[in-house]
Formats: sequence, structure tokens, C-alpha cells
Amino acid sequence: MTTTTTRHDDRWHRDGDHVSLLRNRPAPRPVAFDAQPDPVRIDMARAAFVIVDMQNDFLSDGGWFPERGTDPEPLLEIVPRINAVADAFRKMGAPVIHLNWGVRADVANLPANVLDKATGCGALPGYGDEIATGPVLVEGSWGAASHPLITRAPGDIAVSKHRLSGFRDNELDQVLRRYGVETLFYAGVNLDRCVFATLMDGCFQGYDAVLVQDATTTVSPAEVGEAILYLIRLLYGFTTNSADLLRALDRSDKE
Repeated sequence: MTTTTTRHDDRWHRDGDHVSLLRNRPAPRPVAFDAQPDPVRIDMARAAFVIVDMQNDFLSDGGWFPERGTDPEPLLEIVPRINAVADAFRKMGAPVIHLNWGVRADVANLPANVLDKATGCGALPGYGDEIATGPVLVEGSWGAASHPLITRAPGDIAVSKHRLSGFRDNELDQVLRRYGVETLFYAGVNLDRCVFATLMDGCFQGYDAVLVQDATTTVSPAEVGEAILYLIRLLYGFTTNSADLLRALDRSDKE
């Protein structure tokens, strides 16, 4: 059994009179599990678990979404499955990434289409605006922090995002490439918004995609979620359930 550590196996080192640029590559750790549209086999030595937007402004009383009328309780139902998958990844030595909205306080890098779609052209509070619990989704604020029910471990990686896609205008791609990641597992909220946008953009960047279906949800109607699952299976990658994935990881960790 292994635990997550900072994976900087790409560092240079002294080798006699030379500086060696040779890299140590982790040995493959193949894991096979049931998925749709087909069962898949992936390399856990090159996989990461991405938890999208499980943060206070979406999930906690007084947060941005609850103050706009969203009931957070249905969204919180996925927390135990997210935590279980995250713990299994940590035990395998695979990175766990908390990908939360965390915008600049002055929102100077957010375009009008982001700011105005989120506020109804200024009719409602949006990114960076003050509400009773603080500035909406500003990096370092209460609203941008992960919900307290989401397990965080010292070896986890936190990345702030500034768009629906977690791959825009931030360091996520560089972090993943530094860690040698090729396959991304996704969970969180909302399936049809930031989860799907990040998954698609990750595929455009060349990463394999697996959605942990029962560890993600949305406030949108059920048919919207079904359409997203259809598109993922048709065009982008695979979907699996946490129970199938956890069984496969447990078997692999004991081998």
C-alpha cells in the first residue's frame, strides 16, 4: 500500500561530473473495471482524481447558490462517494485534485460573457460581488473553500479555476503534466456545467476521461444529465460507478 507524496520524479540530479536529466518513471499499475460504453483498463501510475466545485458557495447554507434558491442537500448526497474514491486514490499514490472556483477579487480576467451570464446582466450578485458570507467565489474566501464534508489530505493538490472549464487561465494542465498524468477521473458539481466543460477541455488537451457517474450530480433536470452521459460515452470517454471502481482499486492495491 502506498500513500500520496509529492511526485517530483522529474528533478535533475548529480551523477558524478554530470547533471543527469534522466527521469525516473513509475512502473505501470494497470487496473481494469466495468464502465460504459465498454470496460476499460487504465494505468493508476498515470491517473488522477479531479473533484470539481465541491465548495461552500455552491453547497453550504449562506453560499451563493443557496442564497439564490438552490437546495444544497441533493448535491451533498454525492459527498460520501467522492470521499471514498479520493481515499482509494490516495492509497494508490495517485493525485487527488480539488478544482474549485477561485477568481481574482477584481475579476479583471473574467470576460463579459462570464460575468453577465452569471448575474443576469447585473440583476443578481455574481463572481466577486459581496454577499452576507463574503465575496462570491473569490480565491481565499469562505465561498471558494471546499465544503467541510469533503475530505482533504496533506498530499492533495488545490487548483483554482476561473471559467466553467478548469483548464482555462490557470495551471491545471502544467500540474498534471508535471505529475505524468494521462487519465483523469472526474466527480463533483454540476455535471452539465463545470464538470462537463472541464472533462471536454481535458480531452481537447489529450487526457483520457472517466466520469464517476454516481459521484457527480446537477441542479438541472434529469434529462439534461442523461444527455451529458450520452455525449461522454459517445464522444469523449467512459462512465463508471464508484462501487465498480472501488472494487477494482481494492483488488489492485492488494496485489
